[in-house]
Amino acid sequence: MAKYRSALPQLSGELFLTDAGVETDLIFNHGIEIREFAAHTLLPDTTGREALANYFRSFLRLAYEMGTGFILDSQTWKAHMHWANDLGASADELRAANSDSIAFIAGLREEFKSNSKPIVLDGAIGPKGDAYAPDGMVTADEAEEYHSTQLGWLAETDVDMVTAFTFTQADEAIGVVRAADRVGLPIAVSFTVETDGNLPTGQPLGEAIQAVDEATESVAAYFMVNCAHPDHFSHVLEDSDWARRILGLRCNASRKSHADLDESETLDDGDPVELGSQYKAMLEKMPWVNVFGGCCGSDLRHVTEIARAVIT
Repeated sequence: MAKYRSALPQLSGELFLTDAGVETDLIFNHGIEIREFAAHTLLPDTTGREALANYFRSFLRLAYEMGTGFILDSQTWKAHMHWANDLGASADELRAANSDSIAFIAGLREEFKSNSKPIVLDGAIGPKGDAYAPDGMVTADEAEEYHSTQLGWLAETDVDMVTAFTFTQADEAIGVVRAADRVGLPIAVSFTVETDGNLPTGQPLGEAIQAVDEATESVAAYFMVNCAHPDHFSHVLEDSDWARRILGLRCNASRKSHADLDESETLDDGDPVELGSQYKAMLEKMPWVNVFGGCCGSDLRHVTEIARAVIT
């Protein structure tokens, strides 16, 4: 049974941490191959599963030490039908992967049940297509129909909520929010932006958030920004109604554009201390933000510095 599905504890305003860039950390820092950049493919293998467990344990220990809550993500960002051919997976196999991933993180939550603050099980949802180079525009109706499949699978598990990560289009976000609402799953929407602070479609971040809320009666629990460096979007943040809907930040360690990152064969892990200071600056601008973690190129070092910066 889901523990927090009816009342997400991060909405109280207390501080919550997340993990970092799981794929880039395991691939570049630990030498673990991840087929098609799909972390759920590690779960059936004993070595891969333990690598994932150890990765998340380090962040759960950090949350314990810092006295914060934790949003514990599933490995299901690419466990949906758009990637079935690339992964050589059937619908039944992807459905099982979603179920297994939630069972996996539920086991980790049980392992860390002594943590004084809540650990929220979050189902990670990826866009229909490449987040760095979207295949094409997706209408809200198409997105609702498409994402209903994976969201239906997740609704049958003990997951507390879902987050639509690295979404590039307002219409697709509208569809996924509608689909999540239909199956009774709280959802957060996390947009990614280019180096100018706009979505890859060219739409300003604020307009995208407003469009989603207007089309869905503001049913999304909150919004986030992920997979972009603070330099790319901090200048568009402000104290406004749309910005107050942003509760979470998961930034890249690198200042590189999405296009450059996509072509890079080495890891740019930036400067963890500098990244922490940039989070603090964004928090000073938007003191209501309370969910903090990392994305591509970041690891435990970065989230540790972020936690130190936003707590002190």
